[in-house]
Amino acid sequence: MRFNAKDLALLAKRPSCCFDKEGKLKICRVVGDEKLIEPRERWCRLKGNLLFLMKNKSSEASEVVILERCWVVEFKSKTDVSIILKFQSGEPDLYIEAASKPDCEAWAVALGEANSEGLRNKIQQLRRLIMEIKEERASEEARQFLPSSQVDSLGEPQFTSIQRIANEPKLEFSLACKGLVAATRDRKLNTFIQVSVVHPAEHILTRYSSTEIVEGTRDPLFLTGVTFPPEYPIYEETKIKLTVYDVKDKSQDTVRTSVLPDHKEPRADVGRSFLGCATFRVGDLVKSKEQQLTLTLRTSDGGKTVGTIEVNLVKMGEFEDGEMDHITTDAQDQKFLCFLPLKSCSCGFLSATCAHNTENLERMTDRRAKEECALVRECTAPEGLSGKDNLPSLNAVLKNPICKLYRFPTSDNKWMRIREQMAETTLSFHVPKELINLHIKEDMRRNQELKDLGELAPHWDNMRKSVIAHCDQMLSMYQDTLAELGKHTGSSFKSSCSKGEKTLEFIPINLHLQRMHVHSPRLKDALYDVITVGAPAAHFQGFKNGGLRKLLSKFEAERRNTGYQCIYYSPENTAKAKEVLSNINHLQPLISSHADLLLNSASQHSPDSLKNSLKMLSEKTELFVHAFKDQLVRSALLALYTARPGCVLKKPAVPRSSAEESDDLKHQDHPSQIKRQDSIPHHSEYDEEEWDRVWANVGKSLNCVIAMVDRLLEKDNSSKTKEGESDPSAADCKVLHAGGDWYEQLYPLVITLKDCMGEVVTRAKQSMAFVLLQELACGLPQCLMLTLRRDIVFSQALAGLVCGFIIKLHTSLHDQGFLQQLHTVGLLVQYEGLLSTYSEEAGMLEDMAVGISDLQKVMFKVIEAKSEDFLPIITGRREHYVIEVQLPAKMFELLPQEIKEGKLLRMYPVLFNVGINEQQTLAERFGDTTLQENINQENLELLKEYYNLFTEKMPPDCLPHFQEQNDLKGLLENLHQNIQAKRRKNVEIMWLAATICRKLNGVRFTCCKSAKDRTSMSVTLEQCSILRDEHQLHKDFFIRALDCMRREGCRIENVLKNVKCRKYAFNMIQLMAFPKYYRPPEGTYGKADT
Repeated sequence: MRFNAKDLALLAKRPSCCFDKEGKLKICRVVGDEKLIEPRERWCRLKGNLLFLMKNKSSEASEVVILERCWVVEFKSKTDVSIILKFQSGEPDLYIEAASKPDCEAWAVALGEANSEGLRNKIQQLRRLIMEIKEERASEEARQFLPSSQVDSLGEPQFTSIQRIANEPKLEFSLACKGLVAATRDRKLNTFIQVSVVHPAEHILTRYSSTEIVEGTRDPLFLTGVTFPPEYPIYEETKIKLTVYDVKDKSQDTVRTSVLPDHKEPRADVGRSFLGCATFRVGDLVKSKEQQLTLTLRTSDGGKTVGTIEVNLVKMGEFEDGEMDHITTDAQDQKFLCFLPLKSCSCGFLSATCAHNTENLERMTDRRAKEECALVRECTAPEGLSGKDNLPSLNAVLKNPICKLYRFPTSDNKWMRIREQMAETTLSFHVPKELINLHIKEDMRRNQELKDLGELAPHWDNMRKSVIAHCDQMLSMYQDTLAELGKHTGSSFKSSCSKGEKTLEFIPINLHLQRMHVHSPRLKDALYDVITVGAPAAHFQGFKNGGLRKLLSKFEAERRNTGYQCIYYSPENTAKAKEVLSNINHLQPLISSHADLLLNSASQHSPDSLKNSLKMLSEKTELFVHAFKDQLVRSALLALYTARPGCVLKKPAVPRSSAEESDDLKHQDHPSQIKRQDSIPHHSEYDEEEWDRVWANVGKSLNCVIAMVDRLLEKDNSSKTKEGESDPSAADCKVLHAGGDWYEQLYPLVITLKDCMGEVVTRAKQSMAFVLLQELACGLPQCLMLTLRRDIVFSQALAGLVCGFIIKLHTSLHDQGFLQQLHTVGLLVQYEGLLSTYSEEAGMLEDMAVGISDLQKVMFKVIEAKSEDFLPIITGRREHYVIEVQLPAKMFELLPQEIKEGKLLRMYPVLFNVGINEQQTLAERFGDTTLQENINQENLELLKEYYNLFTEKMPPDCLPHFQEQNDLKGLLENLHQNIQAKRRKNVEIMWLAATICRKLNGVRFTCCKSAKDRTSMSVTLEQCSILRDEHQLHKDFFIRALDCMRREGCRIENVLKNVKCRKYAFNMIQLMAFPKYYRPPEGTYGKADT
């Protein structure tokens, strides 16, 4: 063979990136079984079919081996790290020795694929693929010349849809391989399958998903299936490519992703090698008689067979009763082999979260195995309610679902099927925007009320101007934020990378619903939900001075020592002032409208209508009068008077008893006895009892109206009895005249009532606005900044709560026991926190604790939707919000009468936090964990309070799927003991709290800083724990199921959505501090932005 020595020498000196492989090897020539010389170390560089041998990396090539008409012989010994390269020409064999077995195997594969024969086979395979694409395009081009009628008859460019159940995945299948052939004879394969889709309209190969890695077998059965969601564009003409890889280094196998837009193929040098691939049409699988395809796996050149792959169609509502042939377990290496292809089975989607203490995991497992399946919620829909009825309202709040499919063996050698679903929610942006809009309206009313205070002394007037200026600045900021959110388009969630963005600070971080639906042979379908969200916290404002819990306490202490600048009112009094103002704004228009209805009834001379109008007017007026039965209003009026220019007190205030006040309401029964009062005097003496008289006049005016109506009705009844036999026409004339008399007699009394009420409203509004002025003035600008921070945290918490309530309501509409519990007791909402008590996360935990506590102010109300817009409606103010959840008519009819009539539904939020990362280790050893201990203890008392309320109001037999009360008592006592024990990273606290929550029909939340990494570990652990404890997951498959969900499940897709990388943001040092079962599998973690 002729060659150019100079060019080869230059090629050998090229940079490392130009070579296919390079490294140190020991090499010598061999004749027969004898080595001609002892192996010498050489630096070897492989480029195409040329192997350069060099004394060291910087020297020139001493020899070039042409890798043609040769083959590789690998020794059978597991410890041997050498191979032999044999040549057909008869020249001496080349003995090659590597440093390690993996390195030896890698060189064997590289040298075996280096010859030109392999390259020719690849070229032929590519030519065949090009011809197939050309044929398909030619058939499409021919269609363009057909008449339009013929094109329509052929289906135009439309494709055959797959028949499916509403709101169910379009296609699901499971995978298994048999008889895989390794590149080297003795290698144990660690395989996974990459699934790619060829869209019929585009002819573009798109990577879709992957299975888990099955280790140490040539007949892998994969637990992770493939599922296509309802909206995915897949048809019978769609082709699916299955590519099998052999993984050599799992720590490098992190490039596998779900659907990627760039369509880039993964690098071939990341610790895995290609084994074979196969392609099938979706229509062939769907229409196959056995609902199963057996495909031949071939190498990339299409010539060599390397095994078979079985594709098994999964259909909802069907289940294969057959048992598994056998399950073998290598307990020492934790590697599992499964056999028997799985036939069709029914399954759903599901999710949950649970935490286990490493020390107590086995003990808890044994105890749980003895309990009944109390956590199981059946997924059967009630009669008259189909999935189609439920779909529109759920689609209004859930978007972009991601589905994953698994099959796991049970302890009795049967199969169960699990579908895991994760979806983002439109409520992430809808709720904050509604809330900010309410804040703007509330703040605008407050600013106007401050301006309406009237003339004030110079000191107070300057204070008012300063407060209004600051409030206007804050109002402008809220308006700017709302405008920016209105411009947002695209995804319905805020990624963890955006947690510090100012324009998105009201939006919850990474809010998702995760759902797990289990279908097993012995139990009915079971559904588990959890809401995952980043801890509600003001990340943009930072945590340099702590979080809300500390800041509010410090601010309140400073307010008490403000001195003469302003008047101190306690937080209870300022809250009462806001409540009075809210009642005024709510009741005054109602009373006016009912008074107008009363006059209208009088003009029509309708006794029944008159009685009903009077009843409504009386009820609302009494509420109005009682709203001012508070010493705060009287003292605030006095304080306001002292703030007027030139005030003089007539006499000291004498508090009046409530009995005296009620006597005033009874004895005054005529408007002539009521003395109208002028507005609050500014330069004259002020009588402190004047407010009592003004306030009492409203009740007296109402008594006059009631007395007049009674007299009119009494006269009407007596006149009817006397004139019963009179001329009918004359009677009609008298009725018309009497109607005019009724209106004329009631009109002045109603006007007096409105005037008295208006006077009370003016004085009360001014006095309460003065109280709020003191609150704001005492802490400018800290007060407004704290209000902003609290609004931000509350907005994030509320968005998650509304999502959780709506999902819980939809899934439990058929559960009459739950619905009775909902309107009788309320809903338990349990938050699981994974934040540490060290550095910034301590501030996040303080924010989170206040935000969740503020959810007690929220009430829910279920109404019937009047349009196709099913998004919730939010009303109220900062101290009290009502969320109106809209349901379609068919779903609304399933509710109890109490809920349909608009009864407000209470929320009982509780938070339990246990830090699990390396920062918590520092806090436990060198810092302070008091914050976590106090939060857990306080919320334990709240949980006990809810449990006591539940046992008092709910009948014992109301919810038959509940366990005995003693069981709940035992869990509460166990939780109490674990909280008191104060053990380090006692994650059993979270597990017990989650179990109690599910037994009490509560809503579960799991939170860490960004709901991405630690949350994923907790969610997947609880899911697998539920499968083991409630659905008899085979004990030898617990770890493998856990790794499946963490490596290929919804949570790794959540990581990809947030940081564009399939890596949990952990490193090896961090994971050493994590509890054992909170550590991700090898290859799924590393450096990533969080």
